[in-house]
Amino acid sequence: MVVTPTNGLVTIESDLQKADNSTGVVTATGNVRIVYPDQRVVATSRQAQYFSREGRVVLSGDVDVLQEGGHSIRAERLVYLVERERIVAEPAQGEQVVTHYRLNAPMVLKP
Repeated sequence: MVVTPTNGLVTIESDLQKADNSTGVVTATGNVRIVYPDQRVVATSRQAQYFSREGRVVLSGDVDVLQEGGHSIRAERLVYLVERERIVAEPAQGEQVVTHYRLNAPMVLKP
């Protein structure tokens, strides 16, 4: 088993960023780009909010998430539950969420 060290570093680029210590919410708006090297993920959206007390990230507005290896999700809104590593993606009204997931080639067993 290979264990890859993680450092938890996430880089957020945006036009504006605000942090509210009383609520524990960090909000980035305008041309948001998030790079999460530990998960090999780059995400873009119009707005991103991190609810630190709940361990929840909410991306909204033209959400596009790309993971190394060809996996991607395109949605209007995406909620990521950090501790549970769960994603819920919602489409814009009248549209659908689009996910591309590269499956590994099936294993062939020979007798």
